[in-house]
Amino acid sequence: MAALLLPSSCVRCLPVVAWLLVAVAVTAVASYEEIEQTWGKEHSFFFMDGDGDPTLALCLDETRGSGFQSKQKFLYGRFDMDIKLIEKDSAGTVTTLYLMPDGDVPWEYHDEVDFEFLGNSTGEPYTLHTNVFVNGVGRRVQQFRLWFDPTADYHTYSIIWNPKHIIFLVDGVPIRDFKRASGEPFPTWQRMRLYGTLWNADDWATQGGRVKTDWSQAPFYAYYRNFNATPCSPSPGVAWCGDEPPESTHFDQGIDAAALQRTREQYMIYSYCWDQNRFKDGGRPSECTSPY
Repeated sequence: MAALLLPSSCVRCLPVVAWLLVAVAVTAVASYEEIEQTWGKEHSFFFMDGDGDPTLALCLDETRGSGFQSKQKFLYGRFDMDIKLIEKDSAGTVTTLYLMPDGDVPWEYHDEVDFEFLGNSTGEPYTLHTNVFVNGVGRRVQQFRLWFDPTADYHTYSIIWNPKHIIFLVDGVPIRDFKRASGEPFPTWQRMRLYGTLWNADDWATQGGRVKTDWSQAPFYAYYRNFNATPCSPSPGVAWCGDEPPESTHFDQGIDAAALQRTREQYMIYSYCWDQNRFKDGGRPSECTSPY
């Protein structure tokens, strides 16, 4: 069996279980057919974790980070991924999970749906940063504190995307519902892939860039497993989700409004909708009419 070559900086501090299982990494690659490594391939590797699940480890050191993408493109659906974040001092790092079209799309047509986990100093909580880009325009940021330690175990992060909603969920609990507003742009026509990356962003990620990455703690690892993509299901008799009639309430069903409100009241720490510096004279975006 061919050896799996990794740069020394990403091998030195490899968790013991991963190091012992590097020999089976080639087998794990074959069984993890839904995603593929993209950039920083020498900084990422597949292995079988202690539960027997094929797992992708992304590594970041001072030279570069790493990333992956889904092999398939999707137009609507539900996308789930289990992630275990960087342990201890993760300041300056960003671990991501997001939907985006291929890179050859002109920026004025760029759509994107983001989970970004902003690292912090040891003992300080992660910030979960969410954003939605439509036609090249983002700045729809909402941020949250998680109600658990995301470095101690795997947790499931999900995006539901249909013609009326983009819903962000953590362990099945909704934390954000970006609703399609009448007359406003919304991602409806181009297929997107699911991406994940680990990279250095110490110019802004932690306390606005005041806390920098401590490279003496490198290499840093984030772990991804159990990717699942579920196609969007329309109403009976409708050919596909894009043909759902505008007056249909099909996509409004199944949203736990009470759980969404409760999570946002307890764990949301910032919303662009209520940013008085941005909207001093009113004129908030139409998607910001919901109280939660």
